[in-house]
Amino acid sequence: MPYAAFVLAATLGLTATTITNAQTVGSNSNPTPPAVTGAVIGASLSSGTLMAPARPLGLLEAWQLAFDNDPTLRSARSAAAAERERLPQAKSQLLPSVQLSLSRFENDVNRQLLDALSNPVSARSRYTSSNETLTVRQTLFRMQQSVGVQQAKFQVNGAEAVLLREVQNLAVRVATSYFEWMQARDQAQLLASQGEFLQSRVIAATRSIAGGTGTRTDLDDAQARLDINKAQRLEAHQAIQAKRRQLQALVNRPVGDLVTLDATRLSLIQPTPDTAEQWVLMALDSSPDVLSAKARLDAAAEEINRTQAAHYPAIDAIVQWQRSRSEIVTQPQTGYTNTSVGVQLSMPIYNGGYIQSTVREAAAREQQLREALETIQLDLGVRIQVEFNAVTEGIARIQALEVAARSAEVALDSARKSVLAGTRTSLDVLNAQQLRVQALSDLSRARYALLLSRIRLKAFAGQVDEETFSQLSESLRSPSGS
Repeated sequence: MPYAAFVLAATLGLTATTITNAQTVGSNSNPTPPAVTGAVIGASLSSGTLMAPARPLGLLEAWQLAFDNDPTLRSARSAAAAERERLPQAKSQLLPSVQLSLSRFENDVNRQLLDALSNPVSARSRYTSSNETLTVRQTLFRMQQSVGVQQAKFQVNGAEAVLLREVQNLAVRVATSYFEWMQARDQAQLLASQGEFLQSRVIAATRSIAGGTGTRTDLDDAQARLDINKAQRLEAHQAIQAKRRQLQALVNRPVGDLVTLDATRLSLIQPTPDTAEQWVLMALDSSPDVLSAKARLDAAAEEINRTQAAHYPAIDAIVQWQRSRSEIVTQPQTGYTNTSVGVQLSMPIYNGGYIQSTVREAAAREQQLREALETIQLDLGVRIQVEFNAVTEGIARIQALEVAARSAEVALDSARKSVLAGTRTSLDVLNAQQLRVQALSDLSRARYALLLSRIRLKAFAGQVDEETFSQLSESLRSPSGS
């Protein structure tokens, strides 16, 4: 390849591989700088090709694995399982109770008696005594226990809402880790491509100086940009490793790489419902935070009723069968069997004002939870408005950035042609290329930000489930199916 053709190729931004081949042929070639190899290695690291081979992880699979293995969600499931036992425990207080009592004693009795002459006489006897008692108790009226059943239902509802909240939080964490990893990977690939371009500029500037047509300023500027690019690629590689670690912690297994999703296929449609007010109304009915707060408030209201019910009498029906042998010290050889059927009533008369105090305490706590519910509802409205705006404005931002990316591509092409025409300099090409990289980087970041905002918006309303991830995966799947 003639030298002039080589400079033209570098000016038009051919790849580092082409430049390397050109250097091998040229008689005045310099060794390929290590930065070219570094760019290729950086691209390989960013794509995961140097890692241990592993099946790429898809978005839906990541959600399924995290749903089964995430420690936080597993802990929430255990907590919910524990809370569910409150209901059978409360109901058990209204069901019959059966109690069996058995006892057997070896007795050694010393008795002091008076004989016919009123003289003290000692008598000692040893014998075995036993007792068997079977008691069946059935509640007829216990207001506290009846209220406790309803209270337990609300407590279980609250536990289910907390579990749902953890599921929605996990969905956001999985989507965040996955898309941020993809964004970091895209950034690394973009920087690797930029590094190859900058390396070609460095080589072209070096050749120009050697040929007597270039300036040191062009070389220094290209080299400075290349050095910055190297630092940015290292930072991008670190971001990939950090996001990989986050996702591995969620799915609880090693992750090699991600299934390629085509963010350019992102559908730029408005959310449904199409107003923030409708989202707020929907969230007030289905948000896990609101459902949990309402359940706690309902349980607190029942706690007031339960403490007030302490004034009511408790009425139980009792059936008891008892058999005793040798339990009477004075008549150790006697025994009896007794069967009793009856009703027992117990009622508090006075306990120092304790019941009234507990009622006031329960009322204060109920008011506290009512205020907390209002705070949660107001905060939810703000967060939904923020995410709704992020979706609607994100769509407009992506559309604007798509135009900006196309304009930057045209500007770069024009700058290259202007260099050939002698109306622009190498610095103009570098600036145009930098603008193109920045536009593409902003566009990639905006697409993933829109995806995350949509997930968070649905999570606030408690609407994210496996079907959400399945549909999203299919909508972003590359045409090749990779």
